[in-house]
Amino acid sequence: MKLRALRAAFPHTVPVLTGFSFLGMAYGILMASKGYGVGWTFLMSLFVFAGSAQYMAITLLTAAFNPVYAFFLTLMINARHLFYGLSLLEKFREAGRFRPYLIFGLCDESFSILCSAEPPEGVDRNWFMFFITLLDHSYWVLASVAGGLLGSLLSFNTRGLDFVLTALFVVIFVSQWKSQKKHGPALIGVASSVACLLLFGPDRFIVPAMIAILAILLVFREKLQVAEVESLSVTETKTLPTETSSEEVVK
Repeated sequence: MKLRALRAAFPHTVPVLTGFSFLGMAYGILMASKGYGVGWTFLMSLFVFAGSAQYMAITLLTAAFNPVYAFFLTLMINARHLFYGLSLLEKFREAGRFRPYLIFGLCDESFSILCSAEPPEGVDRNWFMFFITLLDHSYWVLASVAGGLLGSLLSFNTRGLDFVLTALFVVIFVSQWKSQKKHGPALIGVASSVACLLLFGPDRFIVPAMIAILAILLVFREKLQVAEVESLSVTETKTLPTETSSEEVVK
């Protein structure tokens, strides 16, 4: 049973293996460049397992300790997991002994697979979900440890490697921008960030910006939802005549 579930889960996680190999190694190299050994990298990836938050934690670890700032920053970065958890309540309800680890190991990539993939006939669903989560978790840990070893054994200029986190968020932003018809939330995020940067300076603007973004989105939530529905309606209306004319041509 376990082996069949592992074999069924592995193909779904291959794209995650590819992505985590590069991001995890970059994280390990960056940790080594800041003076942290492979052991710290291993423990961070094993017990924290939050890619973007781990990158952010490197900056927090090398700066003056501010627990309140670290708490709110981490909460805002990973707040999306609240919605991930809510959407998977039904699937995890019957997970039994696997549920604690499935909750802990839930990341963006695992969430996407768990929402779209179904176990083949004869494969236990709980074991299937467990192995998807375990494989993704393992990829990240192994890649970050490999990066940590590489960074500690080789001497090379790591200047600019810190930019990998910025690049990661830029790619996510561009992807979201392209996938949405209405860009109101994105523009709110950019405007709030720029305003807070000017008001609070480059060292203290992140938390106020995230609070401002959350507050504005909550206030204008209904209007944004209406705009999105109207956008979808307009798109469907525009495509209808084309479909009709095509049918007429066929007739």
